[in-house]
Amino acid sequence: MNTLKAEKRSMDVKAKRLRREGFVTGNLFGRRIEGSIPLKMEKKDVERLLKDANKGSQVQLTVDGESYSTLIKEIDYNAMARRVEEIDFQALVSDEKVHSVAEIILVNHEAIQGGVLQENLNEVAYKAYPSALVDKIKVDVSSMKVGDTLRVKDLEIAKDKDIDLTTDPEAVVATVTAVHNVVPEDDTAADGEKKAES
Repeated sequence: MNTLKAEKRSMDVKAKRLRREGFVTGNLFGRRIEGSIPLKMEKKDVERLLKDANKGSQVQLTVDGESYSTLIKEIDYNAMARRVEEIDFQALVSDEKVHSVAEIILVNHEAIQGGVLQENLNEVAYKAYPSALVDKIKVDVSSMKVGDTLRVKDLEIAKDKDIDLTTDPEAVVATVTAVHNVVPEDDTAADGEKKAES
């Protein structure tokens, strides 16, 4: 499990100022926490964490020496400034189901013959106990053919009896559509460029 160190944040200092000083702000909340705990975290630690964690990932969060098993609930990203500004965490309780999302990762697109894969959905929402949480679902699409449709109910997560899907099982994840207007000359030119590069 990923780990992250945080400190309790004094509400006297504005979030804007903390961000200027190299911090990311956030909150920790949960059934056994009264209200919520305002947090501040080192920006570099957050960036390291988000290299392989995202919304729906579990994180061992240490706040002023106290450790919490948590779930990333929200990530507030400022696209203009290209930085994460706020992260909210939910403290997990082993006997409480939590709402979460799992990212859908489709692999082996290039193996699809004669068609193009169109992705319609990139995450699935569900409820589960902490022990059953999933943050990524990898799907091999190499066997899909033109006209094939992949639905939420076809994913591994839908077969897991410990998970209650909240996304519609009939929702379309991806379809393979026929390629139109392919001009063979383009392929030859591309091959020529590849040979020239190599």
